[in-house]
Amino acid sequence: MIQAVGVLDHPKLPATAEVADEIGAALREWGVLSYRAKTWDTAALEAIIPKVDLIVVLGGDGSTLRAARVAAPHDVPVASVNMGRLGFLSEMTPANWRETLQRMIAGDYWREERIMIHAEAYRAETMLSAHEALNDVVVSRGTLARIVRPEVHVDGSRLTTFACDGLIVATPTGSTAYALAAGGPILPPTLQNFVLVPIAPHLSLDKPVVLSQGSTVEIVIHTDHQAILTADGQHETTLKDGDRVRVRASEHVAVFARVQPPSYFYRTLMARLKGEGCD
Repeated sequence: MIQAVGVLDHPKLPATAEVADEIGAALREWGVLSYRAKTWDTAALEAIIPKVDLIVVLGGDGSTLRAARVAAPHDVPVASVNMGRLGFLSEMTPANWRETLQRMIAGDYWREERIMIHAEAYRAETMLSAHEALNDVVVSRGTLARIVRPEVHVDGSRLTTFACDGLIVATPTGSTAYALAAGGPILPPTLQNFVLVPIAPHLSLDKPVVLSQGSTVEIVIHTDHQAILTADGQHETTLKDGDRVRVRASEHVAVFARVQPPSYFYRTLMARLKGEGCD
C-alpha cells in the first residue's frame, strides 16, 4: 500500500498546477498523505522524497528524467502524467490519472527498473565533474563547427577513434531519445546495455555499437578547440584536448511504477513514431 505521495508540477506549465491540485484533493479523499513541490526545485524535491512511497510527475519526459534521477538513490518509484510533447516515460494522461493512480495506491502496480549512467570527467588526475544520467551522456564539439575526435576504450581495450560532431553513450531508455535521432537502434528499456552512437561521423566508423552488459567506457578527447560533456541534456562540462570521460553503469537504478503490461513499451513506441499523442 502506498501511504504518501509526492506530487510535482512544472513551474512553466500552469496546466500542471491545476491537475496537481486535483490529484492532491483525490489523495486526501483516499486518506493518502501528499507533498507538493516544483519539478525543477531540486532542494524541495530532495526534501520530500524520503517521506513518500511514490512520486507523481506532471509534465514531459524532461521533468520525469529529473525526478527519476533524484528519486533513484532512495528507491522511490516514479509515475508521470504526460503533459509534454512525447511522453515515452509516462504512465498516465490528464484523462485517466484518477483510475491509474487509485490502482497504484492499492498496490496494483509493478516496478520497472532501468539502468542509469555514472559519468566522470577528468583533466589529468583532477575530476572536473560527475553526473548521473538516465538517458545519455554526450561528448560533442563546442561552439565552433569543427569535428572532435573521441578515442573510445571499452573495458580497457581501444575500440576506435571517431571523427564526428559528437558521441552519444545512451542507456536503453535513452535509445529512443537523441540516440534514435542520430541513427541508433531502439533497445527495450529493461536491458542492461549501453549503445555508442556517433553524431555526423566523417570518414570513421559510422555505425552504432551496442556494448555488453557491465561495460566501462573511457573516452579520450582529441580536439584543437573546445568540446563539451552533457548529461541528459541538462548539465554541461567544458572539455579540452586530452581530457577523459569515464562512463559506467550507476549503482542506482531508476524505478517506474507501471500498471500497463510490459508490452506497453512497443505500443507506446509505435504511437509516438506515428505522431499520436504529440502536440
